[in-house]
Amino acid sequence: MSDPRNTLMKDGVAAAALEGLVAAGRYVATTPMQASAATAPIRLEPAGEQADELLFGEGFDVLEAPGGVGGGWAFGQARRTGYVGYVEAAILAPPGPAPTHRVSALAAYAFTGPSMKTAPVHRLSLNAFVAVEGVEGRFARLAGSGWMVMSHLAPLGVFEADPAGVAERYLGVPYLWGGRSSLGLDCSGLVHEALTACGLACPRDSDQQMAVGHPLAGANALRRGDLVFWRGHVGMMLDAHTLLHANAHAMCVAREPLAEAMARIEANGYGPPTGFRRV
Repeated sequence: MSDPRNTLMKDGVAAAALEGLVAAGRYVATTPMQASAATAPIRLEPAGEQADELLFGEGFDVLEAPGGVGGGWAFGQARRTGYVGYVEAAILAPPGPAPTHRVSALAAYAFTGPSMKTAPVHRLSLNAFVAVEGVEGRFARLAGSGWMVMSHLAPLGVFEADPAGVAERYLGVPYLWGGRSSLGLDCSGLVHEALTACGLACPRDSDQQMAVGHPLAGANALRRGDLVFWRGHVGMMLDAHTLLHANAHAMCVAREPLAEAMARIEANGYGPPTGFRRV
C-alpha cells in the first residue's frame, strides 16, 4: 500500500501525477506554491500535530480538491521531503524566480537593506532556497526576502563534504517534533538536513532513512558519519564511540557516548538498536 505520508491524496481525490499508481475517484492538477516565511509547519490536520516543516523557498504542491481547502489551510505535498499535510495558506506564495543558492550558514538574517544595521526581514535556516536578484558590496538581494551576506550562501550544486560536521553545528538546538530548522528539529530532521547539505538524498522519517546507504554488521564497525537506528529514533556518529542526536531526553541536539545512549534507550523500553547504516 502507498505510504500516506508521501501520497498526495485525500477523500478520494489524488494528484494527477498519481493516476495509474493509486486508486482514486478523481485525479486533479496541483497548484505549485512555496514557503514565504522562514519556516512553515506541515501539520497532519489543520492546527494539529506537526509532522514536517518547509524552509523558506521550498516548494509545496497544493491539491485542488473539490470545493477547495477552507479554513485558511492548504493541503498538499512538500517537494523536498515528499511529506503530505496542511500548511497555513497565509505563509505560502506563488513560486518566484528559480532558486540560485541555498543558505549555507546554520542561521542567517536577511535585512531590509544591504547593511547589518537595517531591520531584519527573515532569519533563514541552513538549506533554505533563495534566488539572488542582485549584489551590492558583500550583500545579495534575495527574491521575496531581504539582503543577506553572500558568505552565508552557496550556489546550488555546491555541497559540503562532512555530514557529521554539518550535524554538529546544530549542537544545542532545541528538540522540536517535526522540525528541521535551526530553531528546532527532531532526530530524523537533523539527519535529513545534514545529508541534504552534502548533496545526499534522504527521506524525512527515521524508518524511511533505514533504506539510506548500506547496512553495517554492528556497533563495532561504526565510524564518523554512520547512522544508528532504534525504533522511532536515529542518530549520527561523530566518531567510533560518540553519538550526536536530537532527542527528547535532553530536549535538544546533544552528543554522548553511544554506549550510554544505548543503555538509557533500552532501559526506557525501546530496545537495542535496530540497525546501523553507512551513507
